[in-house]
Amino acid sequence: MSILIQNATVIAMDDEHGSEPFAADIRVRGDRIEAIGPNLPPGDGEVIDARRRLAIPGLVNSHFHSNQNFLRGRYPSRPLELMMLYAYPFDPTIAVSPELVRLRTLAVAIEALKSGVTCVLDDCAELPSQDMEQLGAMFGAYEQSGIRANCSGHVIDKPFAETLPYAERFLPDDLAELWTAATPPAASAFMEFAEEAVSRFHGRGRLRFVIAPSGPQRCTEELLGAAAEFAVRHGTAYHTHVLETKVQLVTGRELYGKSLVQHLHDCGALNDRLTMAHAIWITEEDIELMVASGCSVAHNPVCNLRIGSGIAPLRRLLNAGVNVALGTDEIDCNDSGRLFDVMKVAGLIHNIADYDYDQWPTAAEVLRAATIGGARSVCLQDEIGSLQPGKKADIVLLDLDASPFVPLNDPCVHLVYAENGSSVRDVLVDGEVVVRDGRLTKIDEAEVLAEIAARAPEYLAGRDRWEAVARTFEPHMKALYMHCMEQDMGLDRLAATAAAGVHAT
Repeated sequence: MSILIQNATVIAMDDEHGSEPFAADIRVRGDRIEAIGPNLPPGDGEVIDARRRLAIPGLVNSHFHSNQNFLRGRYPSRPLELMMLYAYPFDPTIAVSPELVRLRTLAVAIEALKSGVTCVLDDCAELPSQDMEQLGAMFGAYEQSGIRANCSGHVIDKPFAETLPYAERFLPDDLAELWTAATPPAASAFMEFAEEAVSRFHGRGRLRFVIAPSGPQRCTEELLGAAAEFAVRHGTAYHTHVLETKVQLVTGRELYGKSLVQHLHDCGALNDRLTMAHAIWITEEDIELMVASGCSVAHNPVCNLRIGSGIAPLRRLLNAGVNVALGTDEIDCNDSGRLFDVMKVAGLIHNIADYDYDQWPTAAEVLRAATIGGARSVCLQDEIGSLQPGKKADIVLLDLDASPFVPLNDPCVHLVYAENGSSVRDVLVDGEVVVRDGRLTKIDEAEVLAEIAARAPEYLAGRDRWEAVARTFEPHMKALYMHCMEQDMGLDRLAATAAAGVHAT
């Protein structure tokens, strides 16, 4: 099967053109791009008239948690430590059936594809642990949708009370007991699970398994090291959360006497297959270790603002040569799965980090993070992330007659600051048209959303019961959080520093 996308304006994000637009046809044969250039012969396949279309590589959402996808618009803004208390029930009675997993995953794919995301990293966190049936339901839904998906594998193998500083001082025994009752899997048991998951799902068409220890403070050294070895041996991505909050900065120094980045390094877990989600409260020494390892960072500025985590040192990461990708993070602390929203915030928030405007991120840098940077973070840079012959045909066509592009000036700037996904008309993944004229071709969107609406009340009633318990513990968690925030750690990533006229380090 072949498709000719004819007379498009192309932003290829390849080495030759970067973010500079040019006019060209794109011929797709099978699942790959066969040729890009002017006046390509149409052949005997489908022809898509793209005279008023902008063709870009499919966007990559490099950090997302589908397990929270029914919690859009549920919570006020709270810091991560308080948000987790409410949003992650350590209650085995609130089980999520494979059918609910399927529905919430389809909802992810619907929003992603319709807004130009062709590849997701779904770091799905089922507590206390994920079973194979749940994981299979997630893979099955992504397979049905037509999207490219990298699915975890998220694991915590330490009792949660042991992952926080000052837990014995601030947290009541009954909360610690509740967390301990949700027994996490042993490292060896999880690695057996991961081996089976790879054999069942990894490399099945567009789908890949990802190994995802939750964070260095939440996992044993045994698990962190074994996961790194596993990723190399099986050719999977390795995904984890690192230094998202100041509390985690304090955690590293209190529990290990060093940065969590240094701890990862010492466990043998820093390598070029690793992506660190967030990486906000990192030091210059951390960045040096990150550069030497070749790891990536998934930057999540919308979520970081929603829960007050801080502003990542984006310019320092880019200048040092760290690969940066973009992610939406979870729906309960972003409320959107649209990567265009993240692109705009990434292009804005760092402008207040330095008065030297030459250091502000450019639209091209932001678009790169959303495309080829994202591809690198999921270890697929040789397959996706740019439009060039030989790569997978993951292509998004946007309407240049839509209001975000009229009148047309610099298409790259329009994409980052004006577009919100509403101009997406056609989407190809693996050479297959999965969105045509704004409508999904493989999913009945109305049917899926109606089924979710019908089944959500029962699920949310269970959340209501857990959140009533969480409210009784909130004052204790707040006390721990405030104690950490009030400490002088010699590093600040909060906007309050700038407001006070103090230079941030």
